[in-house]
Amino acid sequence: MSILVTRPSPAGEQLVKILRTYGKSAWHLPLIYFLPGLDLPMLAKRLTALSHDDLLFIISQHAIDYAHSWLLQQGITWPVRLRYFAIGRTSGRRLRSLSGLPVSYPYQCETSESLLSLPSLASLDGRRALILRGNGGRDLLKSTLLQRGVQVEYCECYRRYPIPYDGEEQGHRLLSLGIKTLIITSGEMLQQFYTLMPKYSHNYWFMRCRLIVMSERLAIIADQLGWKNIIVVNVADNDALMRVLL
Repeated sequence: MSILVTRPSPAGEQLVKILRTYGKSAWHLPLIYFLPGLDLPMLAKRLTALSHDDLLFIISQHAIDYAHSWLLQQGITWPVRLRYFAIGRTSGRRLRSLSGLPVSYPYQCETSESLLSLPSLASLDGRRALILRGNGGRDLLKSTLLQRGVQVEYCECYRRYPIPYDGEEQGHRLLSLGIKTLIITSGEMLQQFYTLMPKYSHNYWFMRCRLIVMSERLAIIADQLGWKNIIVVNVADNDALMRVLL
C-alpha cells in the first residue's frame, strides 16, 4: 500500500524519508511552495506599535520561520512585553525555542476554534493583536477577536504559491505507484489536488483512497467532495502522522 505525501518541502520530504525507513512505500508530491510575505518589511514597526500585554498570534510554523529570519537580519529580538499565542503545539514549541519566551497554545487540536477556546483569550477588551500568517486563509481568528473588543492587524510573513503539474501525467503516475493513502494538510491543497486529478479518475481511483487530514473542518470539506474513508489527525506534525501510518 503506497502513501502519497503532499506536504510542502522540507516537511514532506522528511516524512517520506521516515516512512521509507520503516519499510513503507511513500512518495512526495508537494502542492505548494513558499516565498517571503509582502508585509515582512513592516514587521518591526507593527511590533513596536504593540503595548505591554498586547497579543501576538502565530498561525503556522512558516510564519514563525520567515518572521524570525527577518528579525535576525534586522538585529531585532521578539519583544518580551507581549503575550504570545500559537495555533498549535508544533508552532508553539517552535516559537518558544526561537524566542525563549512563553507561548500559549491548545494541546488537543491545531485549529482557530481550539485556540480561541483558551481561557486566557476570553476577556480581552481594549487589547491590540498582531496576527502573523501567510497570504489568504481563514478570518475566524480575526473576526472573533474583533467581537471580543480587540484591535486586530495582519502581517503577511509568507506567501503560498501552487506548484503547476500536468494532471493527466500525475494521475497516471500515481495510479501506477499504487497509491492507497493520501496525506493532505490544508483545505487549499485539498481543493488543489481534487482539481488537478483528471475527472475520469475521481471515482475510479483517488476517491477510494484513505485520506488523512488535519481537522474536522477539512474532513467535512473532503466528505462534500466525495471522499468516504477519512481519518482526522488533530496535530499537524510528522510525529502525529507517523502514529497513524505505522
